[in-house]
Amino acid sequence: MILSDADILDRLEAGDLVVEPIDDLDLQVQPASIDLRLGTEFLEFQRTNISCIHPNREEEVGEYVSETTVPEGEEFILHPGDFVLGTTKERVEIPPDLLATVEGRSSLGRLAVVIHATAGIVDPGYHGQITLELSNLGTAPVALTPGMRVSQLIFTEMKNPATRPYGAERGSKYQDQAGPQASRIGADPEFER
Repeated sequence: MILSDADILDRLEAGDLVVEPIDDLDLQVQPASIDLRLGTEFLEFQRTNISCIHPNREEEVGEYVSETTVPEGEEFILHPGDFVLGTTKERVEIPPDLLATVEGRSSLGRLAVVIHATAGIVDPGYHGQITLELSNLGTAPVALTPGMRVSQLIFTEMKNPATRPYGAERGSKYQDQAGPQASRIGADPEFER
């Protein structure tokens, strides 16, 4: 069952679902989702002449990623063909009986901006800010302003709570993240040396 606006408000009030800070409940809570705003931090991928990225060599990621902070009220220009990691302003805590899906807002999609490539699932038990995989598929640069509503979170109630939710017990790599996080795929068991 997908949570409605009334369900979301009930869960937020009960405190088992956390989305904070919320500045304007009437604006951010939609009929079946909650709008999340763009944070101020970005990881930009520099153009480079490396032959390829090796997922099992995390040290390589730092060589072609630079961190940019854009204060609220200023703009981050997302150029055509660019891919950057951003973050939500809000920190979330998803209870074990909910699965959250992060989606782009249609108004940005109509400007050819997508907010995730493949990471649209926020697992039960996850705590932290959400990293956004921002791309401009269009032909013109698009100005993104920290604090603008950029994505929406949809909640699906599961039949049973997860018995092994996302978190430290599972060795989850991104639990309690603050700001955008580069790939940690090198920490996956199949890449252990």
